[in-house]
Amino acid sequence: MRMHLSTAAAGFLLLASVGAVAAQDVIIQPEQETVIREYVKKQPLASVNLLGVELNIGSALPETVELREVPDVQYRYVVVDNRTVLVDPGTRRIVKIID
Repeated sequence: MRMHLSTAAAGFLLLASVGAVAAQDVIIQPEQETVIREYVKKQPLASVNLLGVELNIGSALPETVELREVPDVQYRYVVVDNRTVLVDPGTRRIVKIID
């Protein structure tokens, strides 16, 4: 029984670390970030408050949050707690927080 718990715990930690590394692999070029910032400034959104969701790279946003498109960019954006976040629309995970 003890061996099963240790194996399960190790597997969970491995999966968690793989997810964290994958979330950190997203690189947004400075030129693309400038385009995103300018677009977001021209298309302001009301901030949403999400109880129980921490704004961290890799955190998933619930399906109830509407993601907005940025033309010619693969990511979507939303304003949460007055912070603009870029989100992978396929996984709904935060890839970048733009302050």
